[in-house]
Order: sequence, then C-alpha cells, then structure tokens
Amino acid sequence: MAGFRSVPAEPVIVQALRGSRPERLPVWFMRQAGRSLPEYRATRAGTAMLDACLTPELAAEITLQPVRRHGVDAAVFFSDIVVPLKLAGVDVEIVPGRGPVFGRPVRDAADLADLVAHDLPDDAFAPIEEAVARTVAELGPDVPLLGFAGAPFTLAAYVVEGGPSKDHLRARTLMHADPEAWRTLTEHLARVSGAFLRAQVRAGASAVQLFDSWVGSLSEADYRTHVLPASAATLAEVPEVPRIHFGTGTPHLLPALRDAGADAIGVDHRIPLDAASALLGGDVPVQGNIDPALLGAPWPVLEAHLEAVAAAGRAAPAHVLNLGHGVPPETDPGVLTRIVEWAHGR
Repeated sequence: MAGFRSVPAEPVIVQALRGSRPERLPVWFMRQAGRSLPEYRATRAGTAMLDACLTPELAAEITLQPVRRHGVDAAVFFSDIVVPLKLAGVDVEIVPGRGPVFGRPVRDAADLADLVAHDLPDDAFAPIEEAVARTVAELGPDVPLLGFAGAPFTLAAYVVEGGPSKDHLRARTLMHADPEAWRTLTEHLARVSGAFLRAQVRAGASAVQLFDSWVGSLSEADYRTHVLPASAATLAEVPEVPRIHFGTGTPHLLPALRDAGADAIGVDHRIPLDAASALLGGDVPVQGNIDPALLGAPWPVLEAHLEAVAAAGRAAPAHVLNLGHGVPPETDPGVLTRIVEWAHGR
C-alpha cells in the first residue's frame, strides 16, 4: 500500500511487561549498575553516593556501564529511593556500609509535621531529568531505560526507624498505634515517590519499577489496609508506561501487590515463578527470580537453576529474567554477562 510505514517493534522488555512474549527472553538485573563493576568503583571514587546520583553526567555514565559490559535488555536508572526526599530538603545521607540515615527520624507529631513540610520545589528534579535524557540519548531506541522509586512503606520504614532495621518494629508500631499519622506519612511519601517516577518518565524512561524492599514484614491484611492505597497512588502517577511492582519476602502478598495497580510483578527467589503466576491468576507478566546466592556457584549448577527459572516463567503470559533481589557487590561481572548470553541464546 502506498505510503505505508511499518511501526518499529517495542523493545523486548517493554513487550514482555505489556504481556506479550518477545522473540527472546529479556533480561536485566536489579543493582546491575553498582559495586560489582570495577568501572563503577573507578567512576565513583571520591564521590558520595547521593552526590553521584545528583550529578547528571555521572549518573548517566553509571547507568550505561552495565549495558555496555553485559548487553542487558534494559538500563535501570542509577539513583536511590531517598533521592526525592533529599531534593525536598530532608536531612538524609547514605552511610557506606549501612545505608540511608535520617538526621531527624519521625518519632512524634512534630517530627511528622517537619517532614511533610518539606515539599518539592518546582525545579527539584532538574538534575534527574537531565541525567535521564542524557542516558536515553546514548541508549538509542532498542534499549529502554527503566525508572524506579521506593514504595511508601519501605520509605516510611527508613524514615521512622532513622535508618535500616531488621524488623521495622517502630514503623509497624506507628501503623497501628496512630493510623492517622501513618496515613499522613505514607500519603506524603506516595506524592514524593510519584513525582520522582513522573520526572523520569517525562524525561524518557520507558517503564518503571516500584521497590518495596521491606514490605514482606507485613501480613496481607495490614498491607491491604495500611499500605496498598499509598502504593496504588504512587503507581497511578505513571499510567502511560509499564509498571513493575517488586518486594522481597512477599509470596503471601503477590495478589495484593498486583491489586495496587502494577502491570507486572517482580518475584523474589522464595517461590517458583509458576507458583507465583498461579497466585496472580495466570494473567500477569512476571519478573525474576534467579537466587542471587547461585551467582557464586559453578556454572553447571547456575545453568540448571536458570533452566528451572525459565521453565517456570513460561506459566505466565510473559517473563523478564532477573534476580530475586539485587546483584551482590562481590559478584563476578563475567557471570552476569554469561547469564545474558545464555538468555539471548534460547
């Protein structure tokens, strides 16, 4: 037909996240940009984590490094879940070997009032948008950029505890002892994380992932009552791109994570993907779920595990190969490259 133009196919990861099986098994790794790469350590030498996140040329370079090295099917934006709070003026730093530490944890009404008073300036995300735009321009049309943000519960756990915690007891206590304060806190964090996602999509991110790293400490009833509304509000900020929802220790929460409005669900290594897909109703794309511990195993052991993960992933309408959590810092980068070659050779 005269004048007919073919429409370029979407990148394979975007196809999978929309529920179609692409021509090959797509793969990326959580924390693929980071300490496992020698080029990352060289690039970041002498630069604090949050400073690196907020320096556009540095953030773009770090985001691109694993794409160049491994040939993964997507870049994931190099940043941190506390960046939007930092941009809002909250006193937070990332302490090496520990993680995010807040100068004023939310322990009473005055602390909460102070936190929610830190609103985002109109130009707060300028460095984020510049970094995303630089990255997208370098990636080209075939490799998409995935944006991300922290889910309200995980951010609240950090804010209330003042830093990392094993059991998030203070946060869970606040949830029940003062539900109104908890709602105020999580609604505020939903707005902040939603704005962070929106800025990344505005600048060119093709999909996003909402990380709820600590939500596995909750029962399903508590999640649905006290957390799901805020997570749903965060995801609702970017309905125009595929949205992945991921948490650790969440086999019992998978249907609830789905109900928060995600298009695909990230599954950790604690449950096979076919069992996870059954819990999700059999009609939701899944992502995962290589056990990070096996990255240090002999290749025949890891390969057998990869075969099992890929086979279980066929129970879902589509599957994005990933880890069940992030890349451990001590991982041999060559192993990740070999996993990508294995996936692309199927």
